[in-house]
Amino acid sequence: MPQHPDTSGSVEKIQGSVFSSVAGILAEYSGELFRFQVGDTWMEPPEGCRMEDLTVAGYPGMHRYAPTRGLPGLVSSVAERVTSRSGLFTAPEEVLISAGATGGLAAVLGAILEPGEEVLVLAPYWPLVDGLVRTYRGHPVPVPFIGEVSDAVGAVAAVESRRTDRTAALYLSTPNNPTGRLIPREQLEALAEWARSSNLWLISDEVYEDYAFTGRHVYTRPLAPERTFSVHSFSKAFGMAGNRCGYVAGPAEVMEKLERVSTHNYYSTPTASQLAAARALEGAGDRWVDRARKLYREAGMSSSRILGVPAPEGSTFLFLDVADHAADHEGGLNGLLMELARNGVAVAPGPSFGPYPSHIRVCFTADPPDVMERGMEKLAGLLSRV
Repeated sequence: MPQHPDTSGSVEKIQGSVFSSVAGILAEYSGELFRFQVGDTWMEPPEGCRMEDLTVAGYPGMHRYAPTRGLPGLVSSVAERVTSRSGLFTAPEEVLISAGATGGLAAVLGAILEPGEEVLVLAPYWPLVDGLVRTYRGHPVPVPFIGEVSDAVGAVAAVESRRTDRTAALYLSTPNNPTGRLIPREQLEALAEWARSSNLWLISDEVYEDYAFTGRHVYTRPLAPERTFSVHSFSKAFGMAGNRCGYVAGPAEVMEKLERVSTHNYYSTPTASQLAAARALEGAGDRWVDRARKLYREAGMSSSRILGVPAPEGSTFLFLDVADHAADHEGGLNGLLMELARNGVAVAPGPSFGPYPSHIRVCFTADPPDVMERGMEKLAGLLSRV
């Protein structure tokens, strides 16, 4: 027990900014910066779906609270979208509009976790999931998976080896952040059946569903709908990261519990953000995605070629093992990160994504293609020089 006044031990274990070690160096750099550490896009949202397109005259009350479940029209549109895309009928009662996918994941974890319970997290993983689990007094358990598992049998063996009597849920992301890999259908089917037989919740982070470059994205929820929460994002889909709007689909009987958590966390998702999201679902968003997918794929191919690594299967990232470069650099990986920052190149450190002490992640969509290519060439040159 902490001796008050003191802070929570769980919070002490939550990582701060994953970029803080080089922030000061970047702030002092006077040349062109290449911010490959940021998972964002250079593209603005679809025309007609931006904040500048919303007016009080067109949307009276747009600055007031929205219903805690979400604007009814948007909830219905999302339910129809999920049904169409996943093939699993989804009713409005199975949808929660959230403050970004982050808010949606927080609502899920807050609703299902008891203090001390464990969440198996397929690694490499999105960095914030670790802190979200800890926020709700759970324990994240990394499961090395992407790049380690090659078939359904191996997938089940990986998670089973780390399951305990305290395990409550399994978290996965596909297309994966940070590796840019897709989890194949046969592995997802095996994991869903394992979760069912083990009586566990399944949390599927599918925010990059629109950006699968090879093959097709496989939706997890239809494989075990009675225990699966799928998390989605207008941020990643339509270049609306600053709007903070996403959604969760899950079992109807549990969604009311998610709504309780979200209500006491952020009350309701920003009304104007929901209006912009609703407009994107009227058609402009899908046209935007068609263009963005092509541009993102080209950026990913170009980046992988320059860096000499396999092309991404999806998402907006590459995950590089720089062990040889870090080993030859004074200070190891941290020293390499600082050296890159002193030359205006920022990347995300591998340990933020799990037990990957010699990796870095780069985002190839944060800057326009011409800027990105200059930056990737510079990064490749710096790595070859180390």
